[in-house]
Amino acid sequence: MTLPVKLRRAARAEFDEAHDWYEARKPGLGEQFSDRVQEALDRIALTPEMHQCIYKDVRRQIVRGFPHSVLYRVKSDKIIVLAVFHAKRDPAIWQRRA
Repeated sequence: MTLPVKLRRAARAEFDEAHDWYEARKPGLGEQFSDRVQEALDRIALTPEMHQCIYKDVRRQIVRGFPHSVLYRVKSDKIIVLAVFHAKRDPAIWQRRA
């Protein structure tokens, strides 16, 4: 059974911002980033507890081919994405959301 994946507003903004940044650097790269994030979200929906908790009850799925991670929390009826986060940013930013 797959759980629905819900992005918090801040995570959606990070995702959109990163997409636009990559697309501005090279046409098509933003779409490739979006595809890779969607793959990560699909994997999380199928096997949400596959990844270990890295901070409190927050888990991390690395986005293949990009320096980003999807940080999420598993609830009984859904998955809450807290951040789509670049590896070089200060983790305290997403940790405050936890």
